[in-house]
Amino acid sequence: MGYRVYSGDLGSRAISPRDKSRLPYTEFESADDALLWAQRLRAHGRVALLVIGDDGTQLGKDDIADAIDPATGARKENPAA
Repeated sequence: MGYRVYSGDLGSRAISPRDKSRLPYTEFESADDALLWAQRLRAHGRVALLVIGDDGTQLGKDDIADAIDPATGARKENPAA
């Protein structure tokens, strides 16, 4: 199972899955690792815009933000469910 995290500059607008071809991405084996990467991106002035899993999972920018608790940096339970 694989997950791709598409990223952009901080302040970038949300994108649709069809717009992903023009963005860089990083691949991960688990949803947890993908969300941890999304958290690290923010610390370096970037933002995760889209997470797409081989299992059909699709998380947009707002979904990703909801899955990560910015106050503690902790992942909320079952964000990809």
